[in-house]
Amino acid sequence: MSDGWAIYMALTLPCRFGIVGQMVSLVGILNVTPDSFSDGGRFLRPELAIAHAQAMLEDGASLIDVGAESTRPHAIPLKADEEWQRLESTLTVLLHEYPGMISLDSYHPETVRRAFRIGPVIVNDITGFMDSAMVEAAADLRPRVIISHLPRMGIQEAHEQVPVTTVTQVRNELLEKVALLESKGVPQANIIVDPGIGFGKTMGLNKELLKFAEQIPNYPVMIGYSRKRFLGEDRMKIGPNLSAARIAIRHGASYLRVHDVAAHAALLRQEFFI
Repeated sequence: MSDGWAIYMALTLPCRFGIVGQMVSLVGILNVTPDSFSDGGRFLRPELAIAHAQAMLEDGASLIDVGAESTRPHAIPLKADEEWQRLESTLTVLLHEYPGMISLDSYHPETVRRAFRIGPVIVNDITGFMDSAMVEAAADLRPRVIISHLPRMGIQEAHEQVPVTTVTQVRNELLEKVALLESKGVPQANIIVDPGIGFGKTMGLNKELLKFAEQIPNYPVMIGYSRKRFLGEDRMKIGPNLSAARIAIRHGASYLRVHDVAAHAALLRQEFFI
């Protein structure tokens, strides 16, 4: 087994900050896109994307979540070949330089299988493994996975509709997907869950979901609130994001998926951690 695979298959992911009884990791967002709502186009060139990933790790991220398709409202979905064209150069470097520390934000099984030919990745499927071919890929590869909640529809449909209004529905539907992947052979220790804040939920529910880790105590929970509309008009500023972080941490979140890694690392050091 190579050093990269050994690190990847370790029982716990890297955590840099700890409070009594709780460990929290920062997941830095790397958008290799021209059209993301927050930083579209800034890191489309591989050398810029790689440098940004390195900077976020130095600032305190434990993982880097790399995505090539914007999930903002009205974004145009990518085909798998288009997605891989954007990702390949950046992923090739990051997977070799930072084994075990890279997650892939994709719902295309072809992309996941291509990435695994380079090295192991954590699979972050924001559609909640809706595609049976993604479930098959997980069964074959046994990766670490992040299972996000999305109503039973496409990403853009979820933006246009608000079918989910209760935390109970989010919890139950996530647990159904967890059970499915475990039945296919994905170990419980490899599973992280994400309530999918911002996708097909009311603004009020999005705020409630900051506390979602309380709902599924047997699995680590990732909370992805960064710069999303429910934070209000100042969502691009750091203040509302750090307020959301405080809530998520106090209610048991294990992972915070964020754009502003340095500011969140400072919050953890100053206010929560010993």
